[in-house]
Amino acid sequence: MYESEKYEKEKLTIDLLWANKFGLLILFPIVVVFGLPYYLVWRSELDFKGMLGGLGLSGSFYVFGIILLGIAVHELIHGIAWAIFAKNGFKSMKFGVMWKLLTPYCHCKDALKVREYIIGAIAPAILLGILPAIVAIFNGSISLLIFGMFFTMAACGDFLIINLIRKENWDDLVEDHPTEAGCYIYRKISN
Repeated sequence: MYESEKYEKEKLTIDLLWANKFGLLILFPIVVVFGLPYYLVWRSELDFKGMLGGLGLSGSFYVFGIILLGIAVHELIHGIAWAIFAKNGFKSMKFGVMWKLLTPYCHCKDALKVREYIIGAIAPAILLGILPAIVAIFNGSISLLIFGMFFTMAACGDFLIINLIRKENWDDLVEDHPTEAGCYIYRKISN
């Protein structure tokens, strides 16, 4: 598509098994960044026994449903953000699941500028993870804190992909890889 004498193309991908392990590794910093301030502000009102004992079977289904819905919304946020920049808008988005690894995805078929791609890649982490966790610190909602921390951790694959392209020229092009977790970078060749 963009291969010509004007661009050089490079495939940049991440290993999804490593991304899942990375998600566990970043759990500690997430707990420190969000959980520690929450604890310092709300420790006198925390009731861990009440929280754990009150869940029950129906509560477990409720939590599972919230997680599934959040995962779908995570991918939808990618799609909406990338569609803003994509040549063909939302028609350029493809949603699915990599069943082998139980990994849902949103794939943008159009090439975007690096900065546009990064905006779409980071949007779910901000909207579903970081902002809810910050709000929880101020309003005391332990459910919102856990939701925010979970969806910050769930964006670990997005963080790894952003890390692959963050040093690229922000006006170069990124094309989502159609079958792997990653992308192609199209760097402009100087004449």
